[in-house]
Amino acid sequence: MTKTLKAGDKVSWETSQGRTKGKVVRKQTSPTTIKGHTVKASPDDPQYIVKSEKTGARAAHKPGALRKAT
Repeated sequence: MTKTLKAGDKVSWETSQGRTKGKVVRKQTSPTTIKGHTVKASPDDPQYIVKSEKTGARAAHKPGALRKAT
């Protein structure tokens, strides 16, 4: 199943501390770097840049790792 998320969507994902919530900042379709980590995104394999509501930190996640939250 292909997920369609857009900027502003509330999502949740698993971390080592448990489930975290945040918002989608943007869909990333080209390689980029976040906090020294390379994000290997492409049009065929996009990732989503999300911002944690708890810490404000940004991270990239594949669509399968994200769930829409309420």
